[in-house]
Amino acid sequence: MDTDLHQIIRSNQSLNDDHCQYFLYQILRGLKYIHSANVLHRDLKPSNLLLNSNCDLKITDFGLARTTSETEYMTEYVVTRWYRAPELLLNSSEYTSAIDVWSVGCIFAEIMTREPLFPGKDYVHQLKLITELIGSPDGASLEFLRSANARKYVKELPKFPRQNFSARFPSMNSTAIDLLEKMLVFDPVKRITVEEALCYPYLSALHDLNDEPVCSNHFSFHFEDPSSTEEEIKELVWLESVKFNPLPSI
Repeated sequence: MDTDLHQIIRSNQSLNDDHCQYFLYQILRGLKYIHSANVLHRDLKPSNLLLNSNCDLKITDFGLARTTSETEYMTEYVVTRWYRAPELLLNSSEYTSAIDVWSVGCIFAEIMTREPLFPGKDYVHQLKLITELIGSPDGASLEFLRSANARKYVKELPKFPRQNFSARFPSMNSTAIDLLEKMLVFDPVKRITVEEALCYPYLSALHDLNDEPVCSNHFSFHFEDPSSTEEEIKELVWLESVKFNPLPSI
């Protein structure tokens, strides 16, 4: 791959709506496969999206990826802050594939405006920027938080009305704005899914259910479990080396 989306956004390269649609479609198409394997990427950002001269896009850097069954008690410091979903900022004890959808919404807006959507200086500032745009959540939108302290904290934050997305993003057409609004929802339960996003009118020219594959098996990260002994690790290293350097036959 020749470059990444971060470099393209920061460059003088002209980007029209067709580019934005194609980039977004490929991100969602790739995420559909990833999520179908029961995997969360957890670190989606422009620099992790590689591009070639044909505008073909690939999702990379799965160093923080985990299965959806491994989210219990994970730290919020798993996504670069600017692309981090509210549930991560609030240290929710568990989360879902909706965290990736939030990141895609941030990236989508950044492609359109050529500027980061929520460039927070710290997690408090990050929450402020988010609520300034999408409005302060009501009580019903905080039910996903198990922690009463987290709910209390959000309720005590300064209140902001929801901004008009058409005024905030004047270069975006109505179908793009509609999709962005569905991605940037405070409550992850109400946030649009990848499959639903692919069906939205903004991507109708590209959406093809027959060309949006899913994974036939759920992925497992058991190979990362720190349960192996030193001798077992040595054996695994040896077996791996033999694959690339077979022992001579006698």
